Amino acid sequence: MFKELKMSQSEGGYSNFLSEIEAEYEQSQRSLKEVELMLDQSQNELSKLSQRNASVTTNLQQIQSQFDSMPREDIRSAYNAALDAQQRVLVMRSQLEKLQSDQSNLKKKLMLLDQVQKLLNVLPGGLPSGNGEKKFGGSSAMLEMMINAQESERQRLSRQMHDGPAQALSNFIVQAEIASRLFDLDEVKAKTELENLKNSAMSTFKKVRNFIAELRPMMLDDLGLLPTVRRYVDIFREQNGLEVSLSIKGMEKRFESYLEVMIFRAIQELMGNALRHNQDQAVKIQLNVQIVIEDAFIKLIVADNGKGFDIEEANKSGGLGIKVIRERVEMLGGYLDVDSAPGQGSRITIQVPVVASMLNAEA
Repeated sequence: MFKELKMSQSEGGYSNFLSEIEAEYEQSQRSLKEVELMLDQSQNELSKLSQRNASVTTNLQQIQSQFDSMPREDIRSAYNAALDAQQRVLVMRSQLEKLQSDQSNLKKKLMLLDQVQKLLNVLPGGLPSGNGEKKFGGSSAMLEMMINAQESERQRLSRQMHDGPAQALSNFIVQAEIASRLFDLDEVKAKTELENLKNSAMSTFKKVRNFIAELRPMMLDDLGLLPTVRRYVDIFREQNGLEVSLSIKGMEKRFESYLEVMIFRAIQELMGNALRHNQDQAVKIQLNVQIVIEDAFIKLIVADNGKGFDIEEANKSGGLGIKVIRERVEMLGGYLDVDSAPGQGSRITIQVPVVASMLNAEA
């Protein structure tokens, strides 16, 4: 999308560029409506499948209580029905989660396009020269960097899906086939294999839920930033075995959605960086996350006792994560400060002006 828009800018001028932005915005709005309609339909279908699954599970439990006296064909049919019902529920949940992800991505895209429109509309009468041209070019560079960061994140998520849930589903098929063949030969081994399959499914389901929560925690919209951060820190601590402390000072309240999302994504990125860049450390890494809420601003501090880094070298190497965070923070009128040195750990400080949510007035 971005490359096409840049081309139209050079060929047709500023007005064509703005027109294509507006057209893209309208198309994204239509796509969002379609996704939300499909989301409603999928939620209704999932509710029906869940009821059917509950009924099949109850029947299976009754059969298990009479396992020795039940005909083998009835047992096989019950297990097949249960597996089919569970598979349908999992497929529908996967579809629902995909639609929710699409909905979230479209909302983010609309917000980004809206910001681009506002940036472009401050340029009167077309593309100016001199400082105005630099301003426009800077906005384009920022947009390109943000899109590159999004693509990098999509690649990371694609690898995680391939190495995690996709691989696990392949293993499920193999385990189900083994259990099916063992059923007539050795019931004890067949039961053991089915139990292993159940445990694997439960483990994978938990990983998928954590994976989805990392993409877009639903409680961020429902409960707000601070409860979501507490939950994320607990999960991060449990999954990675790190010592993570969280300190929140000030009166808890809701903020505008874009501000809550920006701060939460910053916490995710900075905690993830600390983990990735210190995995080879002999000393156990300690992470400290501090959130300070004042009337005029909110401050975030993420510090670790890891190996640290040279700030100048890091700026030259150009990791997208902190660059994008810095750009977003500065767009909101805030600042980002990096304090680190080799062997001295790191400390990242972010401060942005507070925009309170209307939800606070309704509470």
